[in-house]
Amino acid sequence: MKGFDSKFKDFPDYIIGITHEIWESRGLSTLHEYYSDDIVVRSPASVVIGNRNTIAATMATLAEFPDRQLLGEDVIWSGSPEEGMHSSHRIFSTATHAHDGVYGAATGTKLRYRIIADTHAINNQINDEWLIRDQGAIVRQLGWDPKAYAADLIAREGGPEQAVQPLTPLTDLPGPYKGCGNDKAWGAHYAQLITRIMGAEFSVIPAEYDRAAQTVYPGGHDGTGHGSADSFWMGLRSAFPDAELTIQHVIGREDPMMPPRAAVRWSLWGKHSGWGAFGLSCLGYR
Repeated sequence: MKGFDSKFKDFPDYIIGITHEIWESRGLSTLHEYYSDDIVVRSPASVVIGNRNTIAATMATLAEFPDRQLLGEDVIWSGSPEEGMHSSHRIFSTATHAHDGVYGAATGTKLRYRIIADTHAINNQINDEWLIRDQGAIVRQLGWDPKAYAADLIAREGGPEQAVQPLTPLTDLPGPYKGCGNDKAWGAHYAQLITRIMGAEFSVIPAEYDRAAQTVYPGGHDGTGHGSADSFWMGLRSAFPDAELTIQHVIGREDPMMPPRAAVRWSLWGKHSGWGAFGLSCLGYR
C-alpha cells in the first residue's frame, strides 16, 4: 500500500494491526504516529480533537480495564492508498473492571461488548474518526441503569451546563474526509433497507431478513430472526417518530472467500417525543 508501512499486507491488516499495537501491546505512544495531531474523534458522548486527548482517554480506559482485548470481527473499507481509505471496523471487546474510573468503583466484573470504529487513513495515519461503543451493554453489566449512569456522570462533570456535550449536528466538527463511501450494490441495498424501515415500512424486515438471522443490537441485546429485528427498529423509531434520518456513509464489498458485506453510518436527529425503547419523554429532548 503506497504511503503505508510495508509490515501491513492490506488495509484491514493495518486497521486490526494498529488497534492491537495501541491497546494490547501498550503502544500508546504510537498514537503520535498513527493519529494526526488534529484528528477529530467523534463518539455519541463527545467530540475530541487531537491525538494527545486520544492518548489521555486511552490511558484512562486501560487504567480502569487493564486486560481489555479488542477482537476485530471485520473491516469493511473503501478508497485507495493514494486518495485515502475509509474503514468500518467491527470489534468485540472483553475487559475486567479491575480499578476505579469513569464507571465507578472497581467491581471485578468481566465485560463483553461491541464497538464500531469508522476511520479515514492516508499515508499511514488516521485523520478522521467516528466511534460508537455499546455503553448500554457496559453499564448494565456493571449493575447500572443507563439513565441513572448518565445522570450520575453529568453530575460528576458539574451539571448540564458544565458537562461534556454530546455529539450532535450542532457540536460536530468538520474533518479532512469528505467522501461518502462507494457505489457498490450491497451498500446501496443496505442503506435503502434502513431508509425504508425508518420510513415505517416495517414489513420490509420479514421480506429482507432471513428467519434465522443473527442480530446484535445496542444494550448488549443479541437475538435471532424477524422478531428481534422488528423489536429493535420499532422501539427506536417509535421513540423518535419525527426524527430526521441521514445516511452519512455507505460501503459495499465483495471479496474473495467472503460473503457480500456492507457498512452504513447513519444518524437520527430529532426529539424524543414518543413511546419506545426509551420510555415516554415529556420534555422532548433531542
